[in-house]
Amino acid sequence: MILHGGPGLPDYLGDVASMIEDLAPVFRYDQRATGRSPWQGRHTSSRHVSDLAELLDLWEAPTAVLIGHSYGTDLACRFCLAHPDRVAAMLLMAGPFVGDWRAGDRLARSRRMSAAQQNRYRQLDELPHRTEDQELEWLTLGWFTDHFDPGRGWSWAAEAARERSPINYTMNGELGKERRTDPLDLHLDELSARLPPQVEILGSVGDPRPLSARITGGPARRSADPDRWRRTRTMARAAGRRARPPAEVCARKRRSVRGPYPAQLRVHGPARG
Repeated sequence: MILHGGPGLPDYLGDVASMIEDLAPVFRYDQRATGRSPWQGRHTSSRHVSDLAELLDLWEAPTAVLIGHSYGTDLACRFCLAHPDRVAAMLLMAGPFVGDWRAGDRLARSRRMSAAQQNRYRQLDELPHRTEDQELEWLTLGWFTDHFDPGRGWSWAAEAARERSPINYTMNGELGKERRTDPLDLHLDELSARLPPQVEILGSVGDPRPLSARITGGPARRSADPDRWRRTRTMARAAGRRARPPAEVCARKRRSVRGPYPAQLRVHGPARG
C-alpha cells in the first residue's frame, strides 16, 4: 500500500509502484478530497486512518506493507498506532520528522535560493489569489529547494507543480493544524511498541530538513525503547525523483515488499481508488 504525501496532493508515486509491482499487488489511491477522490468536509488524521483501513477491507487485504512518502510516512505511523496487527512492514521515505525541525528546514531552503528568488516567493506567497501561472511558479519556487542540485531541482519541481495541481489547501491546513496540536512526537513510546519487525527509513543526504529531526534521531533516542529505533535501518542517498534510482535504493524498496510475509499478502488483485 503506497501512501502519497501532501497533505492535499493527489497520488504521484507511480514511479515507486513500478519498482515493486512484479513482486506483489500494489495498491495506490488519491487520499480523500484529492485527485479523483472528491469530497468536502472536515479533515482529521483519524478519518484518513479509517479510510486506509476501509480500503484494505474493500481490497480484502488483512495486512499490508506500508510505503509512505513525506506526509504519507506520518499517515503510515498513525495507522500503525491504530492497527498494528494490519502492518506487515513499513518503508518510510523522506519522513516522518519529529521535534523542532522547521527552523533548520527554513534556513537550509533559504540558502538554496537567490535573493531574487526569495523576494519573488514572498511576493507570490502574499497574494490573496494567484493565477494558474503564478501558482505553478510559487510551487516551483517552494519545491525546488527539496533537491540538493538547484538546476535539476528546478526542472523536477516545475514538472511536479504541473502534475500535482490543484492542491487542496483546506485539507493541508486542517491536518497541519492537528499535527501541530497532536504531533507524532507525543506517541513515540507507543509507536515503538507497535512497530512491525521490519521498518526501513529511506532519506536523502540533500534533504533540507535536519538529519537530527528524522524519527530515528534525538526524540526517538529519548523514548522508552531507544534500542528499537537504533535497530531501524536508515539509508540516505541523494537521488532525484526522475533520475534513475541507484540500484541499492531500488533493492531496499523491493526487499521491504519481498520480506518474510504471509502468503495472503500476495493474492489480492491490484486496484486503485
